[in-house]
Amino acid sequence: MGMVSFISTIPSLLPLPAPATTSPAISRYPIPSSKICCKIEADNDSEDQFGRRDILKCFGATIGMENQYLIPSLLTLALNDIMTYDKATKSGGPNGSIRFSSEINRPENKVLTAALYLLDDAKKEIDSYSKGGPVSYADLIQCAAQSAVKSTFLASAIRKCGGNEEKGNLLYTAYGSNGQWGLFDRQFGRSDAPDADPEGRVPQWEKASVQEMKDKFAAVGFGPRQLAVMSAFLGPDQLATEALLAADPAVAPWVTKYQRSRETVSETDYEVDLITALTKMSSLGQQIDYEAYTYPVQRVDLSKLKL
Repeated sequence: MGMVSFISTIPSLLPLPAPATTSPAISRYPIPSSKICCKIEADNDSEDQFGRRDILKCFGATIGMENQYLIPSLLTLALNDIMTYDKATKSGGPNGSIRFSSEINRPENKVLTAALYLLDDAKKEIDSYSKGGPVSYADLIQCAAQSAVKSTFLASAIRKCGGNEEKGNLLYTAYGSNGQWGLFDRQFGRSDAPDADPEGRVPQWEKASVQEMKDKFAAVGFGPRQLAVMSAFLGPDQLATEALLAADPAVAPWVTKYQRSRETVSETDYEVDLITALTKMSSLGQQIDYEAYTYPVQRVDLSKLKL
């Protein structure tokens, strides 16, 4: 059986050059050929409509073909922001704390700086268009992972159609799992943490044993099934990660299940379980403010009315 990697449809993660300078904020890595191009097509049916939809339309374009080499880093960035969650104290989680220099420069996060730099620039672009206030880093990081996953699912569908983009789009739209994102798309309104989360909560995935990975997933409320389906979030070489996971009897059946699913036309089992796991994990410990990006209500100054 020829195994198919979820991220086999995109270029492998390119080696990143060392930064020329450092700053108290994030270290700046040059991003070759990357450009953020954001165009809003606002839904103007009502001035009280959610600006969230405009935000999402805008951000979807930022994870495009030119940024595909950063997809593995975007996935791990989202996972590492999630995995600071502590179930006992209900602290940490997907709160954008990974944006702080003291957290992004930790050993488990250092290779993710270029992805954070991309999102930093994307945020400036999005906020310049937003009528509902700035988007939080917490939302932006998880939305980036969603956009990256969608992009890779679509690339996989195109590959299965012999490179025909029209047929690939039809395959993903008609037979894929694009419709499973509904709940994820309603969970925007996460709050940014004011400080970095405590150290020691996130392992270095490339150095961790399977037992350490299982223990970490268990600590945030998930098991071998979710560990297997999230394998693409654990580093740029998914098949190498899955080969390691397959050595564990509790994880191995799920690894086999998802590898077989990725060989099918629709990849339904794999896609649905991955979307479900990411949706649940991306809201750990968060109190969602569902009106975070509503358009501001215009106040009427009655004192200025001439009656």
